[in-house]
Amino acid sequence: MKLHELKPAEGSRKVRRRVGRGLGSGMGKQATRGTKGQMARTGGGTRPGFEGGQMPLYRRLPKRGFKNVFAKKYAVVNVEELNAFEDKSVVDPAALVEAGILKNVLDGVRILGDGELTKVLDVRAQGFTKTAQEKIEAAGGKVEVI
Repeated sequence: MKLHELKPAEGSRKVRRRVGRGLGSGMGKQATRGTKGQMARTGGGTRPGFEGGQMPLYRRLPKRGFKNVFAKKYAVVNVEELNAFEDKSVVDPAALVEAGILKNVLDGVRILGDGELTKVLDVRAQGFTKTAQEKIEAAGGKVEVI
């Protein structure tokens, strides 16, 4: 095989449709837009959600509840996941990200009490559940709220 014999794979290259290039092209005159009407005009069409003047669904549905835009979103870690650390090590949000337990810290880290802890750890986080705190201290570790 030589360089001048190279060809792309069959079906990998498609010829672009060139509309509005004269009657002989098969896509001339109205350029595949049809005859008159909103969609035949430049800039024609409607915005997303438009229902022809009928009250759109997103306005017909009731708006319920309250969403606090200032609410803090915590990254959660269960106690059993802390077994990945060495004995007597300091576990803080940066260490959790470095160990691959968390992807990002969001507004802080909260330790939940699911599972068992077998290591003695000094855990520093923004929040702890009562069971998590009890399990860490029962294993001989320390809890510090930062």
